[in-house]
Amino acid sequence: MVFRTGFCLFYFFQWRCSVISDKTRINEKIRGKEFRIISFDGEQLGIMTAEQALNLASSQGYDLVEIAPSATPPVCKIMDYSKYKYEQTRKLKEAKKNQKQVVIKEIKVTARIDSHDLETKLNQVTKFLEKENKVKVTLVLFGREKMHANLGVTTLDEIAEKFAETAEVEKKYADKQKHLILSPKKIK
Repeated sequence: MVFRTGFCLFYFFQWRCSVISDKTRINEKIRGKEFRIISFDGEQLGIMTAEQALNLASSQGYDLVEIAPSATPPVCKIMDYSKYKYEQTRKLKEAKKNQKQVVIKEIKVTARIDSHDLETKLNQVTKFLEKENKVKVTLVLFGREKMHANLGVTTLDEIAEKFAETAEVEKKYADKQKHLILSPKKIK
């Protein structure tokens, strides 16, 4: 990519540096007069001016990275910044691997559900619980069924009794939304 004016070149590199730097300031982007410097090996080098620290880092072939900007004086470390960023992204990926995402599956039942249809829904709930997903069983009421919600609540109670041993049951019989949340029991 060729730029004809220095003006565009400046903005291109300014954009590129801001994308790379993220929120960590490095080299000339570090603001301040004096810094506490830590060497590449982790040894305290003392308090230096910005120019001295930058000269020392560049003479060793590394970058000057601001670690603790809120400290007095700010702490900077001499390190290979690209290697540091790579290790940080690797640590984030490892942390994401170990995390388990909670998935909530929803099953809807009505107050007048037939016994075979209910069995089919319960088989589906069993499959979800075996895969260690949470299941939300929602009661759907139409028209005048809303006035006789207790019939639907008995259906939800039957489901709660069926899964009492295999799942933790959380009942929510609020005004409009009536549902259960079944979460698989953890084996100790």
